[in-house]
Amino acid sequence: MSAIHGRGATQNQTSTRFNLTHNEADGDWLDAMEQIDGPAPKLRTIVTALTPRTIISRNASPDIAFSQSINAYVGCEHGCIYCFARPSHAYHDLSPGLDFETKLFAKPDAATLLRAELMKKNYVVSPIAMGTNTDPYQPIEKDWRITRQVLEVLAQTRHPTFITTKSDRILRDIDLLADLARDTLVAVMISVTSLDPKIARTLEPRAPHPERRLAAITRLAQAGVPVSANMSPIIPAINDHEIESVVARVAAAGARDISYIPVRLPHEVAPLFRAWLADHYPDRAGKVMAMIRDLRGGRDNDPDFGSRMKGQGVWADLIRTRFRHARRRAGLGSDRLVLRTDLFQPPEGAQMRLF
Repeated sequence: MSAIHGRGATQNQTSTRFNLTHNEADGDWLDAMEQIDGPAPKLRTIVTALTPRTIISRNASPDIAFSQSINAYVGCEHGCIYCFARPSHAYHDLSPGLDFETKLFAKPDAATLLRAELMKKNYVVSPIAMGTNTDPYQPIEKDWRITRQVLEVLAQTRHPTFITTKSDRILRDIDLLADLARDTLVAVMISVTSLDPKIARTLEPRAPHPERRLAAITRLAQAGVPVSANMSPIIPAINDHEIESVVARVAAAGARDISYIPVRLPHEVAPLFRAWLADHYPDRAGKVMAMIRDLRGGRDNDPDFGSRMKGQGVWADLIRTRFRHARRRAGLGSDRLVLRTDLFQPPEGAQMRLF
């Protein structure tokens, strides 16, 4: 199936891991429509409200620098083909393919749930990360404003937070971010995967243009918000030739540092990525996958702690060396930011607000 304009996945890959039924394979239906009635109708984004009982997720992974996170949305309209969160859509009996970027879930009670959890007597303060699974500033945030509401609670309670996004929509909340930054309560990471608009458009079809992300880094830095960059994923023979230029540009924009992760292809992401390669880069699809397997110990994906975020082998060593030299030349990574936890004040309950 060929690419659909404005979408990342080229198909609705089904999954058998969580009883995903094959009647969700919209790719077959779209192909049939094109043969019978011409081009298929434009895919629309559908958002369904979720009502979870809690909003803070906790993890103990040694590869991750935070212990708790909030994800206001499930699925992501940015449509990044490489997104490691795609397989989570199978939990909802939906496809990690086109469903992941068109059939979204929002958690409108997130701020209320967060306030309730922060009020618990046994709550232990540590930075809450946002954007760890899906982007908190994807397009639907404009209308749902869930991330904004969560930030308001964090600002009111002086709670530290990390935010990762590839969207300049974060600038809408620069008032809250600057307020938190004055007390060393926030750090922002902007993803800049490529400076080439064509590559960015195929990798991340509904994410903002790279220049808008660089401009967002500058605006945040000027407002006193600690901001770094993230070149993730690095994909051999797709964007690895840009390592030095991306590092130089984010440094010039005002980023404090930059990190990277080699491409990861867990579960259903691997076949989706292969189909994407065949459609957009048929001249090098085999070469790209061979290099990825070399990075991942002979597999499409390496799920093991430690190596999964770094890769292994010759290509991983080369990327690591180039990245280290580029950071040094750009003067990045000289200081490490530690967010404060001592200013936290639990939110007042309804009884207290009466006085």
